[in-house]
Amino acid sequence: METVKLTPKQEKARNSRSLAIGLALALLVVIFYVATIVKFIG
Repeated sequence: METVKLTPKQEKARNSRSLAIGLALALLVVIFYVATIVKFIG
C-alpha cells in the first residue's frame, strides 16, 4: 500500500479539518452533558 504525499497546504487543510471535527464532537458532548443535567434538575 502506497502512502499519498500531501503538499504542506493540503496537510494544513487536513489538520484544520480534523481540528474542526474534534471541536464539533466535543461541543456535542458538552451539549448532551448539559441537557442531561438540566433534565435531572428540572
